[in-house]
Formats: sequence, C-alpha cells, structure tokens
Amino acid sequence: MTKSFLCGVIAAGLALTATVSSAATVEAAAARPAEGHEVTDVSLQQSLAAIAATHKGHVVLYAKQLNTGKVVALDSDQPVQTASVIKLAILFEAMEQVRDGKAHWNEKLTLKKDDGVSGSGVLTFFDTPLTLTLKDVLTMMVIVSDNTATNLAIDRFGTSAVNARIAWMGLKDTHLYKKIGKPATEPMPSDQPKFGLGKTTAHEMETIMERIGRCELGKPGEPAQPGDIEICRTALTMLRNQFYRNTIPRYLEKLDTTEEGSGIASKTGSLNAVRNDVAIVAGKDGPIIISIFTYGNEDQSWTADNEAEIIIARLARKIVEAWSPAGIDGRALVPGLGLGAGGASGTSK
Repeated sequence: MTKSFLCGVIAAGLALTATVSSAATVEAAAARPAEGHEVTDVSLQQSLAAIAATHKGHVVLYAKQLNTGKVVALDSDQPVQTASVIKLAILFEAMEQVRDGKAHWNEKLTLKKDDGVSGSGVLTFFDTPLTLTLKDVLTMMVIVSDNTATNLAIDRFGTSAVNARIAWMGLKDTHLYKKIGKPATEPMPSDQPKFGLGKTTAHEMETIMERIGRCELGKPGEPAQPGDIEICRTALTMLRNQFYRNTIPRYLEKLDTTEEGSGIASKTGSLNAVRNDVAIVAGKDGPIIISIFTYGNEDQSWTADNEAEIIIARLARKIVEAWSPAGIDGRALVPGLGLGAGGASGTSK
C-alpha cells in the first residue's frame, strides 16, 4: 500500500462531514424506559446463539434498544481483548476533559519522528515534526484507527486518567494497559499479557458507547452544560464516518434510504484472531447499541470476507431486522439519539 494511497484515504475520511440541523432530528419511537428496566428478548437471543454457534471461534455479544429496554446477551460479561475498541474509552475521556475545560478541540499536539508506530493508520508516514489539533488526532484515532494518533492521545491524557474515568463509570472489567507498540512505563497488571492493549466485556463497552450516544456527560444527576451537545456531536461525527465498515455496518447501510449521512456510528478493533465492533444504529423504531467481540478465530485472514467479520455482520443484521423492521434513519443519529441529551429535549440546537 503506497504512501500516496494512504494519504488519500485519510484525506477522504477527514473530508467527510455530517451536518445535522435541528429540523432533521427524528424523535425515537417511544420514551426512555425506566432506569434499569431491561427486558431480555428471548426469541431473538436464541436466534443469535444459533448464528454464533456456527462461528469457528468464540463470540460474546450485548445489544440494547434504548427506547424499549430490550436486550440480548451472549457471554456478555466475559472479559475479552479490546484491540482498538479501547479507543472509545480514550475518546470519552477526551469528551469529559473538553467539557471540564481541561482540554480543547483546537489545542495543538506535536507529532515527532519517534512517535510513529506500525499497524493501522497513516500518521507514521507523515513528515515530522507535524503540528495537529487534538480534534484531528482523535478523528484519525477513530476513523482510521490510527495507532500513532492513539499514542498521542494517550500522551495527552494518560492511561491513569482514562482508567480512572472507566472506574468512575462503574466499569469493573475494562482497562487500558499501555501505549501501542511502546514499552510500558509502569508496572503492568498480571493479566496484561493475556489482553494486550486493553480488556473489556461486551456489556461494559456497550455502556461507554451508550453514554456517548445519549450524550450523558458528567456524573449521574449532574445537569447538562450548554456545550454538551456540541461535544457529543463532534464525537458522533467521528464515529459515523468510520472507515472500516465490513462488520456491523456491512449489511445495514442499505436499510437507510434517507441520504442524510450514515445512521451507524461505530468503532472496530482487529488482531489476527480477533474481530470486534461496537456501534450505535439509528433505527427508525428506536436507537440500538450493538457490542460484538470475537476471539480465538480460526480464520485469521485480513480480507473483507474474514469469517468473523461476516458473523458480526450477520448478528447485527438479525438484531436490527428484529428491533427496527422499518429500517435506519441517519437523521436520528444526533446527540441524545432523540431520547433527550443530558436532561435536555431530544432536539439539538
């Protein structure tokens, strides 16, 4: 893959925008269910288990329709390797620090020669030193899963701050261990060799993505701040322009005929025997969060037809067809997802 092609990819990705006006906001089909009120969709869960059983590897899954409280789960509390999905936790920490005035989207970060690491992304091919905004760095971390950009973000916020935020959310089995492709700078927990970059569960990563979608910033019960909507809009714009779309979005894009930007906001993670994806799907019958992780996969090919990627896509399609038979509406992918953002109404200003 040539440098010019890679640079072209990132240029195209960064050129994508998702301008959504309040007039385009679509309310969810029903009001938010009472807090903690979740109902397992037993029939759908059985169908998903049958699909997962055909996979030559392991599947863990958690999905929720936010307006109805319907959930499905397959080993959803099993700790798994995150691969690049842990970058969602870094993004959420950035959102909270911008909210608190401790960080700013337009603050400058400097890429130095020794910062470049291999794997996904393009920054490692750029001339250095290079000055980037925090927003640019996070956009590359999300859209093309840029590992060098991720390390710049970790340098900016620190693993301790990210992990403190994870604990602040009440998550017990999610952890960011270290920078990518760099030696650890502090003693590592005993389970780090098993999980690598990070660990999580399908249920806990759904929680992080749900907070981003609902635009739930700050502590529970804390009133929304005037800037919350724009912070969440910035994050959703990154996530809905995800470049890697062979997993959850694979069969779903055709269900959205609104031509108003993608109705799917997602973050993938991949290793040789690992394929993961976590997404918000703006269903016409109500927003859905889908969190799917696969590991121990027999097919370790890096192709669009990797078996694990197809299994994730099939599971996602089954969920959306069951819970949102009317399809997807990209206009509903706004802060709060039409359910109310940070205590405000679903309509964003």
